[in-house]
Amino acid sequence: MDALKTIAADSVKADAPQFRIGDTVKVSVNIREGQRERIQMFEGTVIAKRGSGVAETFTVRRVSYGVGIERVFPLHSPNVRNVQVVRRGKVRRAKLYYLRDRVGKAAKVKELV
Repeated sequence: MDALKTIAADSVKADAPQFRIGDTVKVSVNIREGQRERIQMFEGTVIAKRGSGVAETFTVRRVSYGVGIERVFPLHSPNVRNVQVVRRGKVRRAKLYYLRDRVGKAAKVKELV
């Protein structure tokens, strides 16, 4: 078990991005298509964070053309190039799953001033 922890500790990013639940973030993801690589941006609200260590993940939600899209990103993955905080959110919950049922302005998170 200690060997697994040692291997996992090497994979953890030292400069892990600092963001919280409710923040609007821009995630740069490395997409591999055959031999080519490109970076795709995914912008949305962080609705959940889970796990710890190398297995830590976060869920980002956005609404595109009236359809809600959620993506789960591993925080320490080499494919997640950059996480940029666009705006800070003011929330009082650890998980924002209630945003799934809301539409329009009711689905917005207040900005932390």
